[in-house]
Amino acid sequence: MKKLFSSPAAALADILFDGMSIMSGGFGLSGNPESLIPVIRDSGVKNLTVISNNCGAEGFGLWMLLHNRQIKKMISSYIGENKLFERLYLNGELELELNPQGTLAERIRAGGAGIPAFYTRTGVGTVVAEGKPVEEFEGQLYIRENWLKADLAIVKAWRADPAGNLMYRKTARNFNPNMATAATLTVAEVEELVPAGALDADCIHTPGIFVDRIVLSTINEKRIENMTVLERDPAGETR
Repeated sequence: MKKLFSSPAAALADILFDGMSIMSGGFGLSGNPESLIPVIRDSGVKNLTVISNNCGAEGFGLWMLLHNRQIKKMISSYIGENKLFERLYLNGELELELNPQGTLAERIRAGGAGIPAFYTRTGVGTVVAEGKPVEEFEGQLYIRENWLKADLAIVKAWRADPAGNLMYRKTARNFNPNMATAATLTVAEVEELVPAGALDADCIHTPGIFVDRIVLSTINEKRIENMTVLERDPAGETR
């Protein structure tokens, strides 16, 4: 089966529909499928459930879909500095299922591994546990969390071969490999396409069996988040 498509638009042309669920890789500004998200925006699909660590930043990434009012529900772990995300949620215009970050990652991994549920101590005794089964194991309480799966996963990789084997680069790996396993269909945008056999088998992060379509990235902006620190006076105290 030929997996390589000529453009991001071609890779998504026949698979988007209203009400679908989409997993989108990325962590902060790193490893976002920058070329595929604008295609989803331009398609006009709506009432989306989006599973992602966060929802982009102003003018970037999934923020485009929020701004276009295409997202009905976010399942994520971080709102951060996204003022639009915050405002839509507080105004009741956006459903939000907020997860501890490790729990979100494990729910996605469980979806890809075929594990319907698992137990974790994270969130016991907090609002995270509301409405969820709680059981005791060896004297400790644990919350039962359910897997996450999606109709579509869009991921960003560094390199791919024609079979869809993927390599990610450093922190851009983040949620991408798990998401690639947990969707009915996975589309990967990649920075480089290499010949079959060019990737060291020990360096493949996502085997091609999990990848349905590949497209070369048309946007590789690679925004960075700058560290800010408080000034200190000569005595070493924070101002």
